[in-house]
Amino acid sequence: MNATAIPKAMTAPRGSDLRDARADRLFKLALAATVVFVLLALGSAALSMLWGGRHALQAQGLSFFYSADWNPVENKYGALAPIYGTLVTALIAMVIAVPVSFGIAFFLTEVAPRWLRGPVGTAIELLAGIPSIIYGMWGLFVLVPVMTEHVTPWLNDHLGTLPLIGPLFQGPPLGIGLLTAGFVLAIMVIPFISSVMREVFLTVPTRLKESAYALGSTKWEVSWDIVLPYTRSAVIGGVFLGLGRALGETMAVAFVVGNTVRLSPSLLEPGTTIAALIANDFGEATETYRSALLLLGFVLFIVTFIVLAIARFMLMQLSRREGN
Repeated sequence: MNATAIPKAMTAPRGSDLRDARADRLFKLALAATVVFVLLALGSAALSMLWGGRHALQAQGLSFFYSADWNPVENKYGALAPIYGTLVTALIAMVIAVPVSFGIAFFLTEVAPRWLRGPVGTAIELLAGIPSIIYGMWGLFVLVPVMTEHVTPWLNDHLGTLPLIGPLFQGPPLGIGLLTAGFVLAIMVIPFISSVMREVFLTVPTRLKESAYALGSTKWEVSWDIVLPYTRSAVIGGVFLGLGRALGETMAVAFVVGNTVRLSPSLLEPGTTIAALIANDFGEATETYRSALLLLGFVLFIVTFIVLAIARFMLMQLSRREGN
């Protein structure tokens, strides 16, 4: 029995195949190097801030993270007030920005005529390119007078006397404070969230929406029962993207938050955030004070990381449920 001989040209690897394999290995190594570089950069940034804040941590101990006493003259540093201001202003921004962004995205994808979608969408996207200091100046010279003359007195008179939420809206009509900072942040993050929502709403199959309309559904029912469930994971991702932007915003908040390191339940009184406090005081800080500010930067890094990790976990859970 004679075996058929296989030509050597068919078994031996060609030069082009060897080059392709070598290029593929180099490409994988380059990708791995970029990932390692990013991880090293993040880790070194976090560790450098933690190392720079070691003096404040040694002096204050763990009370630094839950104490509200911030007095650089007496070398007393507690991060609770700026942490509270950071979280509250970001929460206010999300409460305002998420429904507005949803309305903008749904209007541009379902309601607006075609000739209007392009200009309005472009105008909203251009808002994302405006420097944050412009938002801060607008908030200080335009929004603060409106808050002082109209919004703050109305909130004091109508909501400040309510039993549970009343303390949130009690305070002098200064115009600057956590509520004003949250409103400015909301305007800043609306372009990011609405752009993400708009793009994911466009991915909904047209036949699903047309079928719902054929059954007599209203536009609200289509958006709530068809569009939103279909794009839920991407929408949540866009919301947390805006939240991450709000947590780290500096200049716009520094203009309107009041820059007072004090813990108060009222949203109308001045306060501060981690980023605003670092930006205002880092240049003139002494050694121990600078160490406390660096430790605050580490806290902001951890808070942002936790928020994004929660977002990632929620997206994974939603993906598993949708897969099942």
